[in-house]
Amino acid sequence: MSESLAHSRGALVSAVLAGSWRPQSIEAKISQSQLDEVTPLLHESGAAALGWHRISRTDLRSSPSGDLLHQIYRLQTLQAAINETKIRKVFSRLRSAGIEPIIFKGWSIARLYPEQGSRPYGDIDILVRPEDREAVKELLNEPEMRDCWVDLHDRLSELNDRKIDDLFERSQLVSLGDEQIRILAPEDHFGLLAIHLLRHGAWRPLWLCDIGIALDSLPEKFDWDLCLGKSKLRRNWITSAIGLAQALLDAQINEPAIAEQAKQIPVWLVRNVLKQWAAPSASNQEPNNHRAPIASYLRDPRGVLGDLRRRWPNPILATISINGKLNRLPRLPYQLGNCLNRTAKLVWQFPSRLSEKSDLQ
Repeated sequence: MSESLAHSRGALVSAVLAGSWRPQSIEAKISQSQLDEVTPLLHESGAAALGWHRISRTDLRSSPSGDLLHQIYRLQTLQAAINETKIRKVFSRLRSAGIEPIIFKGWSIARLYPEQGSRPYGDIDILVRPEDREAVKELLNEPEMRDCWVDLHDRLSELNDRKIDDLFERSQLVSLGDEQIRILAPEDHFGLLAIHLLRHGAWRPLWLCDIGIALDSLPEKFDWDLCLGKSKLRRNWITSAIGLAQALLDAQINEPAIAEQAKQIPVWLVRNVLKQWAAPSASNQEPNNHRAPIASYLRDPRGVLGDLRRRWPNPILATISINGKLNRLPRLPYQLGNCLNRTAKLVWQFPSRLSEKSDLQ
């Protein structure tokens, strides 16, 4: 795909999803052919229901593409109801054992969207204290809990600048039916969402919509100093995520100083995100796609050269992976640094891989 075509298709995704999380979002001004072109991209990236929201009051709703978006939205609404039942089940079971979890991402951001089926999610991401981890694993392995897909954490790498006790102390309770669900404080969750977006190369537009709706939902006394933390690097990452949401999705921020910093995002960052949005399936829904673990080529080297080309890192992912700053400087040093880090890990694992190879012979 040419650079100009990728930018055009990515810009179409941007135009359809701009402000799509708002209850009274403006109708998308696109043609039938543009809707046909963008619908597969929305579907593959999880943003189909938001696309439906933008066209649901237009004549495009009755088109084949419009009908597909509507059906996906309806399916996600049904799935959301099932997921919420499982979330209540998980919290009830853990609390019966004296363990208090925190849910993050997934439902905790989806609940802010105007309609239940607007934002899909799969796993139930929960945070527990490290001393509770093994007990929680046993509880989740009980037969009646095995239908709950839980992603269990006892630390959050996106929030490695703060203590888990502080995360629990600042956490809040919100209602889900007859159960009180514990979520991260808005300041902690916003930072986590922003850094998670960048650590995955920002390939998924839905994650940037999350930033948009989180900005719209900030409480009146939101503490930006707490959210951004003391690290200049962390501040750069979070304000860059805000800048992307402003530039690509018409996100709004009422804090002038933060808004000004967010406007400083480099052009390459915006262009790279649009390029990824233009072909999410081409990268297998991740920016650093490859066919097999590189160590597997120790057994069979065929295809290794082609796979090495596919392993050239996305510039966003590469920058974040080696704790680099998102600025106007060239990304090549960061991409090379990412490759060197991965090579060092492979060399470290080389003896054990050779042992595995000899065992198979």
